[in-house]
Amino acid sequence: MHQQHMDLHAPVDLNKSLDEMSPEERMRAEHQLMVEKHRGHDAMHSEMVIILFVTLVIAQIILVEWKKRHYSSYAFVTLLAMWLIPLIISCSFGWVRFIIIWLIFTFITALVMRRATSKPIQGTTPRLVYKWFYFIYKLSYGLGLVGYLVIMAAFLGMNYVFSQPPNAWMDVGLMFCFYGLYIGVLGRDISEICSDKMAAAIGYYTPQGIPTRHLDQNVCAVCGNQLLVSEKEEGVIENTYKLSCQHVFHEFCIRGWCIVGKKQTCPYCKEKVDLQKMFRNPWEKPHVLYGRLLDWIRWLVAWQPLIFFIVQGINWMLGLE
Repeated sequence: MHQQHMDLHAPVDLNKSLDEMSPEERMRAEHQLMVEKHRGHDAMHSEMVIILFVTLVIAQIILVEWKKRHYSSYAFVTLLAMWLIPLIISCSFGWVRFIIIWLIFTFITALVMRRATSKPIQGTTPRLVYKWFYFIYKLSYGLGLVGYLVIMAAFLGMNYVFSQPPNAWMDVGLMFCFYGLYIGVLGRDISEICSDKMAAAIGYYTPQGIPTRHLDQNVCAVCGNQLLVSEKEEGVIENTYKLSCQHVFHEFCIRGWCIVGKKQTCPYCKEKVDLQKMFRNPWEKPHVLYGRLLDWIRWLVAWQPLIFFIVQGINWMLGLE
């Protein structure tokens, strides 16, 4: 009967080459060689752990203060790190699927950003830009939800119904979650940049928040197009919303402005937007919580690899292994 738990410390003939050993002997030999290599390094390993924790604490303090004092530069560097670090890691490990998805997303988003930042801005640009980022928002939310359901199904053992190992379903679930969260974070940050650029370029208000022109009646204060229905009518495609400041918007536009672009002020007069009035459907409330989750993912993907890279550099300079 095959021994279920192999003793990694059992003696092995090291005069044999690895090719001559059985799989069990090869595993024991590799384990014993690794133990021998790190013998007496306990103090060194403790020092490396201390360096890791100290670096994490110092980095967290620096990032918090940086975000507080110079948010624009912090947001830009974070976005740049979010965009490039996963690509660099994927190129290093040869993860072709991520590279292809990254290239497609980057190409389309670059075209949208070019439209958003071009001057003079076209009247159809704001709605086009919001459509793209609202699609990205929904796509990221859907991918994350599918990944979560697949992971839960694997925990419940539903994979055995389809004769699949649990680790395969877990890998698929984690992959969906990662792509959903990663695309969601990038789309959320880029949409904020585009919304700021468009709001200033379209002439509704200056960067200081002063309105520069009068808005005609029955015109959406975000996209500048005509409103199809009044705020009291039920629309076929979308409804019309009126804020407490009496400015009216297409439902699609104001939701994109508030949720996707992280804006909570009226695009025209800068008055605070009451999100509770907009969220009449209780199933939409988790969308705001989902946005907070994306903020945490931003730290995990953008700054965590950089911190570990700094730790590795400190260990290398100190001669620690």
